[in-house]
Amino acid sequence: MINSAFLKLLPFFGLLLTLGDAHAQAARKYSNEFLAIGVGARALGMSNAHVASVNDVTSGYWNPAGLLKVKGNLQVAAQHAEYFAGIAKYDYGAIAIPTDSNSALGFSVIRFGVDDIPNTTDLIDSEGNFNYDKITSFSAADYAFVVSYAKKPSIPGLYLGANAKVIHRKVGDFAKAWGFGLDVGAQYERNDWRFGLMARDITSTYNAWSYDLDDKTKEVFEATNNELPENDLEITLPKLILGAGRKFIIKERVGVLAELNTDITFDGQRNVLVSSAPISIDPNLGLEFSYLDFVFLRAGVGNIQRVKAEIGNHKVTTFQPNMGIGVRLKNFTIDYALTDIGDQSVALYSNVFSLKLDIYKSKT
Repeated sequence: MINSAFLKLLPFFGLLLTLGDAHAQAARKYSNEFLAIGVGARALGMSNAHVASVNDVTSGYWNPAGLLKVKGNLQVAAQHAEYFAGIAKYDYGAIAIPTDSNSALGFSVIRFGVDDIPNTTDLIDSEGNFNYDKITSFSAADYAFVVSYAKKPSIPGLYLGANAKVIHRKVGDFAKAWGFGLDVGAQYERNDWRFGLMARDITSTYNAWSYDLDDKTKEVFEATNNELPENDLEITLPKLILGAGRKFIIKERVGVLAELNTDITFDGQRNVLVSSAPISIDPNLGLEFSYLDFVFLRAGVGNIQRVKAEIGNHKVTTFQPNMGIGVRLKNFTIDYALTDIGDQSVALYSNVFSLKLDIYKSKT
């Protein structure tokens, strides 16, 4: 129980200390990182190589232009995943509605949170006595609310889309932030090729943080020689994702979809395959084998990094493999992915399930 409580406290204190230093570096490489995890077991099984081929309700996250390919009168999706032995929970839900043959709307909600974190600031009174009845609990959670719109222009094969997203981040009653950002996306199809572009946070996304620490919590910060956090602004800089893919028909009933994406960041040097001061490029590759559009097998490779070897001073190249499977039964689809959250040293793989349902109006 002690280990579990300690693990739950780590995200809270890490977040407060990190945000408390926001005034020194407002624009960060890893701001709003819960929005970089991805949604939908199909995409996760393909290592997030999805911006060119996405064609369902999850387009609201990956590329809003893909909403124009949603089937039915309404499509809904849901996902639940857990990380760190169930301590952190990641939930996603979305709906998509084709408004006519040339436009579509979508709405998505994402939550990443750690719940039931023990608050022990009142555990010890002024005389040094322990009172376990004073232990309370709180949640540290990040939320994103995304409204998507897609429109088909007059150019054949071209699809356009945009997102408006509201970010809410909360650490119990101690700290909270509100933010707003915009994304734009495009897809283009020519013959059997599919191309995609997703520009996230094109105007930069700004999170305005405010803190409300009581006297007891301030005493804890001072006693541990930590600086008290101040109200400030956190900025998420733009990121560009380019993708290209093609579906090959191997036999009459068997096909394979291959897609390559490149994540291009402009916030300085990162530990990715192509790393430089102005920009960094992080590629990922995904494959999807299909049989009669009924059963799907997926695999992908991403998160390619150069890290120091465990033995010696040289560096080695590491990568993150993912895999998954999907089954489509008429209007219902269930997908599964086995995906690593990115730490190669401990291989923290998680099981992710997502559901999707197409709803059609009854014919009269």
